[in-house]
Amino acid sequence: MSAVNDVLIDKLAEMIRSSKRGVAFTGAGISTESGIEDFRSPGGLWTRNKPVLFQDFLADESERRRFWRMRRELIPTFLNAMPNFGHQALVELEKRGHIHAVITQNIDELHQRAGSRKVVEVHGTAMKVHCLSCDKRWPAEAIQRRLDDGEEEFICDQCGGLLKSMTVSFGQDLPTNVWNEAAALSMNCDLFISMGSSLVVHPAAALPEAAKRGGAILVIINREPTPLDSIADLVIHAGIGETMTAAMQRLWPKGS
Repeated sequence: MSAVNDVLIDKLAEMIRSSKRGVAFTGAGISTESGIEDFRSPGGLWTRNKPVLFQDFLADESERRRFWRMRRELIPTFLNAMPNFGHQALVELEKRGHIHAVITQNIDELHQRAGSRKVVEVHGTAMKVHCLSCDKRWPAEAIQRRLDDGEEEFICDQCGGLLKSMTVSFGQDLPTNVWNEAAALSMNCDLFISMGSSLVVHPAAALPEAAKRGGAILVIINREPTPLDSIADLVIHAGIGETMTAAMQRLWPKGS
């Protein structure tokens, strides 16, 4: 039985049931339930390592090498992780017509692997590498093999440009087309469910406010309080898996 308050679960289920163009917005909390660390949490990557700024990546070979050493540590965790029930629940809600997109801050592609069809990655993806000059692309697995063989400097074999994972680094602008799509989805949805995000990383954290201004119902599911709890229509401080398991059972009891 879920530890989440039954009244809150009933409200969440009813909000989902009434939604026809919902949007899910996911942060690190949904990935931690698949065993991927939260980079910003105590002991996380950014507390153990100073992030490589985008301009430093472009200008400094030693910073590029440091970037790739960190990637070598990270990528196996992403490759070995599996989608959890939170991811799977969003796939089911998409199939049943209650949400039509997932906007994610995560870079692990677990939503796509779970089966979500419409995923907007505002911070990019660590599962692909591309040339910053010609945009030739490689899967992360191929680059990981080269990292494991000792490579620390990656140059495009097509144009000689610098290779970089397709993540948005500190100091790097979000792609305009991606941001515009995320903003438009947020402003035109009828339900916006923020799941596992601390809602402190901008500009992505502005999306729930945009949804609320557009008339959407705002739901926040996060273990810890967020700065936007006060404007939400429903706040659940609990794990995503247990919350969505309980909500899905309310919506579609076994056998229905």
